Amino acid sequence: MSKPTLTTESGAPVADNQNSSTAGVGGPILLQDQHLLEKLARFNRERIPERVVHARGSGAYGYFEVTDDVTAFTRADFLSAVGKRTETFIRFSTVADNLGGPDAARDPRGFALKFYTEEGNYDLVGNNTPVFFIKDPLKFPDFIHSQKRDPFTGKQEPDNVWDFWAHAPEATHQVTWLMGDRGIPASYRHMNGYGSHTYQWTNAEGEAFFVKYHFKTNQGIRCLSSEQGAELAGKDPNSHQTDLLQSIERGVYPSWTLYVQIMPAAEAADYRFNPFDLTKVWPHADYPLQRVGRLVLDRNPDNVFAEVEQSAFSPNNFVPGIGPSPDKMLQGRLFAYADAHRYRLGVNHTQLPVNAPKATSADNYGRDGFMATNRYDRYAKNYEPNSYSGPVQTDVPLSAPLAVTGHVGTHEAPAHSKDDDFFQAGELYRLMSEDEKKRLVDNIAGGLSQVGRDDVIEKNLAHFHTADPDYGKRVEERVRELRED
Repeated sequence: MSKPTLTTESGAPVADNQNSSTAGVGGPILLQDQHLLEKLARFNRERIPERVVHARGSGAYGYFEVTDDVTAFTRADFLSAVGKRTETFIRFSTVADNLGGPDAARDPRGFALKFYTEEGNYDLVGNNTPVFFIKDPLKFPDFIHSQKRDPFTGKQEPDNVWDFWAHAPEATHQVTWLMGDRGIPASYRHMNGYGSHTYQWTNAEGEAFFVKYHFKTNQGIRCLSSEQGAELAGKDPNSHQTDLLQSIERGVYPSWTLYVQIMPAAEAADYRFNPFDLTKVWPHADYPLQRVGRLVLDRNPDNVFAEVEQSAFSPNNFVPGIGPSPDKMLQGRLFAYADAHRYRLGVNHTQLPVNAPKATSADNYGRDGFMATNRYDRYAKNYEPNSYSGPVQTDVPLSAPLAVTGHVGTHEAPAHSKDDDFFQAGELYRLMSEDEKKRLVDNIAGGLSQVGRDDVIEKNLAHFHTADPDYGKRVEERVRELRED
């Protein structure tokens, strides 16, 4: 079987791919060697800026299948009938480390899911934890700076990490999650995924509901201890990527069952704590889980760079029947995610195959820009309204309008009757077994004991004491022991 001809990027055949063109035998290389220059120039540009957060990731294709009727709550077409399937792409990731960091790190995991629906792409951008460290996006750049490499030392500094948390009492709940047994998943397949934010569903009658998404792994929860994580990171920094790739190649397709919590919109204002606070969960006793469907991953990407690194998710990619809530962190991410992709990939990143709609087509008046590839009819107009046959608006909002009142200003979040930064962290601690509590305390104290400033340590200890007296007492004693060693 004959092999295809090697060509340049313009399609011309390459005569010699082993030797550069030179001025005589052993002479200097000639500038006219177009093939050499093209190869070197492309090689220099093979990397794009890595994500500031979620840089280290893995991805897979699959499908979402509806198993239960939820049409009473949303008019989203991809959720409209039991048995309906929608193609999906998912990207898992660690958060804080760089592109070359180990998979088995103690870090939240990104759980970003793209549904290629017939009404456009719907992006659900979440984590493997139901809560987050902060509740206002204004603090997000500072939070990430505190967790990333210090600009002077070039490495992650416990002083920075814990100093920020000392000034962010609302982080206590997520810190308890992160430092507990679920802080290092054994693989991407063995962890849950959460939308984390509160979203809005709207049904065909225009009724609005607030929802939280829970993807429960069907493989079971499996996690690593700090010691196991450190050992695995040293043996195979790509452990989670390896596991996901090989399981799908073997035909062992990972799956998750999607449940939602549903709150009628009218109940949000009088709920006992702010239901749009990303640092809190809704107790299942108040809003039980309702099953929606299942997510199955059954195909690996052909090219990790093209399909995983260039995949772009934005929580402002909604479809009819789904919309935002007043969650302040979500509101900030509606802008920040899309803007990050415009910087990293270019304004036309939505034309890349992994990001382009599959079950429908994008039809708008956006034109030109770096790396534009869309073809248009030569007579198509690039403005609207027009007197020709261009696309027109539907006059049907994607979701129900959100009522707003009051004066413009930099307001704190509205206080509800039982808003508190520490209660749910204490509840989580009290749910743990004795062994789980010991590991949690050891993990926290291991980092906190390395902090150089006593006042930073004391501020953090106060948070744990407030969450639960036993919690605080144990952390304080363990920190003292480690500092005396």
